[in-house]
Amino acid sequence: MSRIATRLAFGCFGLFLAAPLAVVAGVAVNEKKSLTFPPEGFSLAWFGEIFGNPEWFSALLASIGVAASASALSVLIALPIAWFLWRWHAPFVRIVQVLGLAPFILPPVITALGFLAFWSELGLYGEAWTVVISHGIFFVTLPLVTLTLGFDAIDPTLVEAASTMGADDRAVLRTIVFPLIRPYVISGLAFAFVLSLNEYIVAYMVVGFTVETLPIKIFNALRYGYTPTMAAVTVLFVLIAALVFGLIARFGDLPRLLGAWSPKDE
Repeated sequence: MSRIATRLAFGCFGLFLAAPLAVVAGVAVNEKKSLTFPPEGFSLAWFGEIFGNPEWFSALLASIGVAASASALSVLIALPIAWFLWRWHAPFVRIVQVLGLAPFILPPVITALGFLAFWSELGLYGEAWTVVISHGIFFVTLPLVTLTLGFDAIDPTLVEAASTMGADDRAVLRTIVFPLIRPYVISGLAFAFVLSLNEYIVAYMVVGFTVETLPIKIFNALRYGYTPTMAAVTVLFVLIAALVFGLIARFGDLPRLLGAWSPKDE
């Protein structure tokens, strides 16, 4: 009886979480130009609007470009930090880790205001590339966590054996360490990419309307009324996130990447 109650409780919780997405998906296929649910008719034209309308399509390309560049920058920042934490076990290295986690720990509005003040002080407010750097710093926590897990999963005896056989630090890093942490690098890229794709506050504070990503485009479109295209964009974001994390779950150890220990670690 308790097992049935537990499954029922989890089922209700899952329905509660899925209900908003079901409503948004219903609105996205509404035939009429209104945000009504249940949908009045069925049409996929609003998804075509994302790719057929130059304004929506340019916003989509801008979002993908910013997310791809920012996620790569996040990994480039996180990789040496994670390596430093793994290579040196002195107490002061935790300060480096805290600095890496700080941008994501603070409320997004506080971080966004900090970026706004910084770029404005330098006279660079509104420059397109500043949002890439801001997102890269803001989301560095995600690849830092995955890469730290990856370095911790490395068997020290492999490194010791390679060093005993005459391999220097560069050779060990290239032939042993990097192949072992490659899945964690890819996962860090994926996490940062998905969140950067959906981020609005930092992007809006840093570039305003100079770079119109999809979240900013949705906000701008609200001034002219509500259309199912906004819901279609939301569904597209969810599909992209599901695809990315589905590939990670299929080809990687998703629970381990999220911080869980696998049986072989016990």
